[in-house]
Amino acid sequence: MQILGIGSRIAHADHGKGVVTNVTSEHYWVTFIDSGLETIAIDSDFEVLEAVTDEVDTISFSEVEQSLIGILRKWSDASSLTPIADKWKNGSLVLQPGDGNLSAKEIPIATFFHKIVMVRDRIRVMEQKINSSKQLDDSEKVDLQQYITRIYGSLTTFNVLFKSQGDFFVGERSTK
Repeated sequence: MQILGIGSRIAHADHGKGVVTNVTSEHYWVTFIDSGLETIAIDSDFEVLEAVTDEVDTISFSEVEQSLIGILRKWSDASSLTPIADKWKNGSLVLQPGDGNLSAKEIPIATFFHKIVMVRDRIRVMEQKINSSKQLDDSEKVDLQQYITRIYGSLTTFNVLFKSQGDFFVGERSTK
């Protein structure tokens, strides 16, 4: 069995994609995109996406953090880590049907929030692709940008979930 080095990328059935940030004789410390830092046994069942085979070296936490940020940006379609507002942590979203004979659906609000952030990040990527497109002329880019602005405006209801105003959806601003 090959021991993975720091910086190796893996896919774990329960935790998703992550990067090895520390190695001990029995465990990998892995920072996962969705679940954060987890310790998993070296003989756990996971898929190696990219192995780093250099000797295990001691490096500073700051170096690991900078490396991890770069790796996550490179391999994830998310542009940043976006925290949920503190008041919603560990909360749930309940969808209550109008018909009393039907049962409600309850999901963790963090799951819903993650989906909203993914939508926002993918809209941002689409916006970047439109703006850098060589096939579209300027009037087509402006037209598509207006649609994107309206999409952001439709999603402003979800701004209450975000911890930072800098992460908010922003639609058309009124010039009144």
